[in-house]
Formats: sequence, structure tokens, C-alpha cells
Amino acid sequence: MGTFESPNVKIPEGMRTKMSENLKGKTPEIENKWVYLAIPIAVIALAELMIYSGRRLEGIVIHALILLGLSFSIIYIKNKDIQKTYQAFILLPILRLVDFSMPLFYEEKLYNLIFVYCLMAIPVSIAATNQDFTRTQLGITFKKIGIYIPLSVLMGLLLGAGEYIIVGKNPLIQDLSILNLLSLTIIMVFFVSPIEEMIFRSLLQNRLEIVLGGREALIITSILFGLMHSGYGSIYEILYISLVGAVIGYLFYGTRSLPLVALIHGFMNVFFFGIIPLLH
Repeated sequence: MGTFESPNVKIPEGMRTKMSENLKGKTPEIENKWVYLAIPIAVIALAELMIYSGRRLEGIVIHALILLGLSFSIIYIKNKDIQKTYQAFILLPILRLVDFSMPLFYEEKLYNLIFVYCLMAIPVSIAATNQDFTRTQLGITFKKIGIYIPLSVLMGLLLGAGEYIIVGKNPLIQDLSILNLLSLTIIMVFFVSPIEEMIFRSLLQNRLEIVLGGREALIITSILFGLMHSGYGSIYEILYISLVGAVIGYLFYGTRSLPLVALIHGFMNVFFFGIIPLLH
């Protein structure tokens, strides 16, 4: 990672993992690191607040400037850890720009998500490769998947119900037919949530843990996760999704399981965008 070799870290059982502290302890202190990190965080937040206030064009322009700024900064900044952190940050404006710029191939928004997240898989894969993380650090493991699947369905139901209470009905399917439910589940569980969780947890949270520490990484990643839901135009949605991000981020911190957090996220979307609103 950066200028030092990746340590051979063992992940203990349960929620007691100390990966970030172990990694951070082997990382040389970065001078003015808060300055390097505060600038992109603040500008990303500004772009999302523009979108939240209905000024979508201004938000898109700011995201485009963030993309350019981070790209050029990666070239000129010499510190490898800051470079890799910027590589993780850069995925956020890319996601927003791809989402807003994608033409409508289908009348239903649901099927357009396939194109958005298939495209996002390209920069996410490149970033994951350049970060020099191990599969364990990225959370690519299927250990305990038999336990995690029913757990994720239950947590998805609870978190999806909470979002429904805040946002209200926002279905992406017309009815609860088997075909519609299957389509919604496949898209949310296998396209949307794995890419988003790879961005926010495997890449951004992991990298910030190395630079700042576990607590700070969890807080910043959760806030950015919430802000990236500004399109709903509800401050309560942003706050709620930030809380959801903290819960999911803490689970990732404790288990280092990308499938677990992706399944929770995916089933939360299935319940929020399909099952719950169409049952009421």
C-alpha cells in the first residue's frame, strides 16, 4: 500500500478486527493530510447540496470540476497514500456524472441501472487494482455466506422499511409479479449494491482507515454515502442513509465481508423500491 508492503493481516472472528489500526501504525504520518482530504470532501458535499436544492446543472458542473481536479492532482501529488485516496474519491463524481448523463434506453428507470452500473464496474475495477489491496482487505470472501444471506434479508427489510417511512412510495416496478420481483432483485443485488459497496466500503473506507484511522474513516464515508442520496431532495433521507452507511460500514469493519454489506444494501433496495410500497 503506497510506499510500504501490504502486511499479512489476520482477521479475527466477530467484530474485533483491528485492521485499520494495524495498517495505520505502519503508515508514515502524512503532513497536512487533513488539508488534502478536506478539500475534495467539501467540494463533493457542495455538489450534492446543489443537487439537493434543485440546482442539478450546477451540481453536475461542480462534479465535473472535481473529476478534473482530482485527476490532475493524482499526477502532481507525490504522496502515494494521498494519490490512492484521491483514486477512491474520484469514483463518486464519476458515479454521479454517469448516472445523470446516461440516456434512457428503457421507459422504466430500473433497467437503465444496468447500463449505469456496468459502466461503473470499469473504473471501480481499475481503482481496486491500483489500490494494491488484498482480496481480504477488499472483503472478497464468501465465508459464512449461509448465515449472511438470511441476516441480510432481515436487515434489508428493517432498513428498507425505515427508508419507506421517510421517503414514501418510490416503486421501480409496476406490480409484485414474479418476473418484476426477480428483475428488481437481480439488478439491486448483483449490479447496484456490489458496485456501490465496493466504492464506499472496499475502496474509500479502507483507504481512509489507512490515512486517518477506523473511526474517522467510518464517519466520513457514511456522510458521503448519505450525501450521494441528495437527489431525493430530503434532508431526512440524507441523514437516514448516512446512518445506514454507518451501520453497514461498521459491519464491513468488523467482518471484512463485501458480500454481507452488498446483500444488506441490495435487499434494502428490493424492499424499499418494490415490496413495501406495492404492499401498501
